[in-house]
Amino acid sequence: MSSPPNDEMAPQPVGLVERLVRDDVDRKRFLKMAGGAGAASFGAFVLAACGSSSSKTASTAAAPATTASTASASSDSGDVAILNYALTLEYLETEFYGKVVSAGLFNGPVGALIKEFGQQEMTHVEAIKGAVEKLGGTPAAKPQGKFPIENASQVAMLAYTVENLGASAYLGQAGNISNPEVLASALAIHTVEARHAATLGTLVKKSITPDGAFAKPADMSTVLAAVKPFLA
Repeated sequence: MSSPPNDEMAPQPVGLVERLVRDDVDRKRFLKMAGGAGAASFGAFVLAACGSSSSKTASTAAAPATTASTASASSDSGDVAILNYALTLEYLETEFYGKVVSAGLFNGPVGALIKEFGQQEMTHVEAIKGAVEKLGGTPAAKPQGKFPIENASQVAMLAYTVENLGASAYLGQAGNISNPEVLASALAIHTVEARHAATLGTLVKKSITPDGAFAKPADMSTVLAAVKPFLA
């Protein structure tokens, strides 16, 4: 008599997050990127991601890397468009925080935190620009922003809104990114945006999880319409 099928022995589909948990090589690469200081380490990880195959097997071993020139042209162009969309948002966030710091509305620990957020957004800009270039694309032009900088309370609420929008924007594109390692990089930025939003929510006494147990993604048209008032 044949043995009954063993579900534990049957091949199971492996998602990106599960693969990062199971695969020591992938996990180390991801953690190195997420914990690295500055755009250089992040950009290096994205470069490696851009050079790897966009179709992985369910094996726990990492697939060998290839050059960017051998990657799918359609996948590259789609990922470049998404990266440039994210870059536009990061440009605006960087400019916003720069103007807030220049206005001198915050001091002490809060002022230092706002400045740190701005520096992190600037790091995102440099990292995404590098990723676009490594994929053979041209980084989006920097838009000219216009932000109402009136008083500390108004600015803090605007920052809370902007950071939540940024987190939703990244989440909204997660399913559209072709390369799983580029996706991991995008999620590494997404989680920082979400942490910024949560911190600011505490500052303005708003919910740190405004959508409840599950964050809601925002599509590109919704996000671009929301940021249009901030474009000069």
